[in-house]
Amino acid sequence: MAHSFMKEEILEKVKEIIEKRMDTSWQAMEAAKNSANEEGKSSAGDKYETARAMGQIDREMNGRMYEQARLERLTLEKINPQITQPNVGLGSMVKTTMGDFFVAVGAGIVALNGKNVMVISPQAPIGQILIGKAAQEAFEFRGKRYMIESIE
Repeated sequence: MAHSFMKEEILEKVKEIIEKRMDTSWQAMEAAKNSANEEGKSSAGDKYETARAMGQIDREMNGRMYEQARLERLTLEKINPQITQPNVGLGSMVKTTMGDFFVAVGAGIVALNGKNVMVISPQAPIGQILIGKAAQEAFEFRGKRYMIESIE
């Protein structure tokens, strides 16, 4: 039960990271749209068309990044930090001999209370290996053997 508080904290931190991704993508999408509109007012001919096309590409790229972050946010909403499963699944805090993992979305390393926790998606290579495993179960990653110490 000691980790349940940590799970809540890590989940909140990851939500903040995803919110920032959404905001950044949205702002970049708006900036690309405004830039293309401004370019259209001050340019003529081919240069105008090139600027519009580049603005459209930027908008689409940032739109995809925004949508990805939005879907990750929806995934995070499905996680109840109060629930602990016997096997690794979405929302599991997994302590291993390799390090600590939180199975949610790919958010990288999150520092919490002086500890680094790797926030991974179930689809990540290490996530695919851990999913379904139980505490005290061994696993292999990149040619090395590790052990799951606990699952919260």
